[in-house]
Amino acid sequence: MHWAYEIAEKLIRKFPEKEVYTCASGISPSGHVHIGNFREVVTTYFVVKALQSYGKRTRFIFSWDDYDRLRKIPADVDSGLAQYIGMPYADVPSPEAGKSYASYFETEFEETLQQFHIYPEYINQNREYRSGRYNELIKIALLKRKEIYDILQRFKTSKPIQEEREAFFPISCYCHKCNKDFTSILSFDEEWGKIYYSCECGFHGSQSLKEQHAMKLNWKVDWAMRWSLEDVVFEPGGRDHSSATGSYNVSKEIARDIFQFEAPEYTAYEFIGIKGTYEKMSSSSGNTITPRELLQVYTPEVILFMFAKYHPSNAFHFSFDEDVLRHFSEYERYCKSYSKITNETIVKSMELAGWERSGRLPGFNHLAGIFPLIGYNNELLLKLLEQADEKYSFKQLIMISRRVSYWIKKWQPERDIKVNSEKNLLYYQHLPLEQKEYISQFVYILKEGTVMTENELMSRLYTICHHEDKKRMKASQRDLFKSIYNLVLNRSSGPRIPLLIAAIGKERLIDLLSFDTCL
Repeated sequence: MHWAYEIAEKLIRKFPEKEVYTCASGISPSGHVHIGNFREVVTTYFVVKALQSYGKRTRFIFSWDDYDRLRKIPADVDSGLAQYIGMPYADVPSPEAGKSYASYFETEFEETLQQFHIYPEYINQNREYRSGRYNELIKIALLKRKEIYDILQRFKTSKPIQEEREAFFPISCYCHKCNKDFTSILSFDEEWGKIYYSCECGFHGSQSLKEQHAMKLNWKVDWAMRWSLEDVVFEPGGRDHSSATGSYNVSKEIARDIFQFEAPEYTAYEFIGIKGTYEKMSSSSGNTITPRELLQVYTPEVILFMFAKYHPSNAFHFSFDEDVLRHFSEYERYCKSYSKITNETIVKSMELAGWERSGRLPGFNHLAGIFPLIGYNNELLLKLLEQADEKYSFKQLIMISRRVSYWIKKWQPERDIKVNSEKNLLYYQHLPLEQKEYISQFVYILKEGTVMTENELMSRLYTICHHEDKKRMKASQRDLFKSIYNLVLNRSSGPRIPLLIAAIGKERLIDLLSFDTCL
C-alpha cells in the first residue's frame, strides 16, 4: 500500500468519529523556501488527498512562522538587513521595496505552490499572536512554566537547577522600543497577567496578556500549543526534529501534560539533496534549490511523482544532468501505460501527482535532440512534429520546449548542438570501407526523392546493413547511425533520422554526407 494511504487509514482508525481531519505543515520564511522544506508541504498534501479519497473532510493548514526572530541574513540577501536581526520576520524590510521580509519569501513560495495545484489554508503566526488569539494558552504556559521546565529537563543530560527553574519562562518578548527580542523577563504577575522585562537596548517595560501582544512562546511549547488549538491530527517533520530528544517528542509531552491534548500522528521525512552535493540545504546559508527553480526543468507532475513514489523516510536527490532524461522517460512511460500498471505504489503516486492534468505532452528526450538544431524555434518545432505525425497544441509544446531550452542552456551546454558548417572529411577518411559504402547508399535513398513514411524510411535504412549474421548486422546499423551523426553534427548521437532530415533539410543532409568529389 502507498505510504500516504497507510497514514490516512491509520488516522481514520485512530479518529473514526472525527468530522474534519486537520493536517498541518509550516515553514519559517527565513529565506527562499527550498525543496527540502517543500517535502514537508507535499507530504501533508498527499495525506490530505488520500483522506479525501476515502470520503473524509479535511483541513490542510500551512503556518508561516513569520513571528519568529530574524537570526541571520542569508548569503543571497542584502547584508544591510543585518541591523534588523532580533526583529520578527514580519517586521523586517523586504529585500525588495513594498513588502516585508516575510511576505517577500511567502509570496514567492505561495505562487509556486499554485503551479502544483496545492492550495492550503495559510496561517500567518505574526497575525495570530498579535490578534490575541493565543493569549489564554500563553497564560496557561506561563502558569505552568515550572512544569514545562521539568519536561524540558527530562530530555537533557544536565541536572535541573532550582534557581534556573524559578527564573524559567517559556516565552520571549519583543521590546516595545526596538522591536527586538534581546530581552530578559524579570517577573510575571500572575494575578494581573503582566510580564515585566528589560532589553539590551536599555528599555524596561511590561506586557499585559490582555492588552499587549508582543510575546511569543518558545518553539517546542508553541508547536504543542498550536496542535491543541487547531486540533491537528497529522503533521510531518524533518529528521532533525525526530530524534529521541528532538522537538516532536518534547512537544508531544508538553501537549499532553500542559495543554491536555494528544499529539498528532507524526511522520519524519528525510532531506532532499541535489546530486553531486552532500551539504544540507539551508535558507539562511543560501545553499538552496527552490521549487521554482526545479520547475524550470521539471513539470509539476514529474516533481510530485518523484516525491510521491519515495516514502518520506527515504532520501533522494534531484539532478540537472543526464538523469533529467531518465526521470522524464520513466514518467512518460508510466503515462502511456497507466491502465496496465500493476504496481500499486506507482499507480497511487501517479494519481497523487495529478498525472492526468497535463494531458499528452511531447517527449522531453525527443525535443532535447532536435530543438537546438532549429535554433529553439517553437513554430518550426511544431511543424516538424506534425510532419512526423505528432500533433500537439502550442500550449502543450511550450510546456516541454521551454524546459528543454532552459535545461540545455543552463545545465547542459554541450547539448546545444549545431549542424556542421562543412563536410567532416577527416572523420570520413578514417571510416572503414564498409561504412563508407553504407553512407553512400543512404545518400542514394535520400536522392531518390521517394515519398516515404517514417517507418518506411527507417526500414530502408536498416536494410542497408543487411547481413546473415544478426549480431554483426545490428553492430553495423549502430555504427552507421553513429557515422551519420558525426558527419552531420560532429557527435555520436542525435535525434531520430527522420526528424534530423526534417530539421536541417534533405539537400543539406545530402551535401554533408556526399564525399565523391572530395576524394
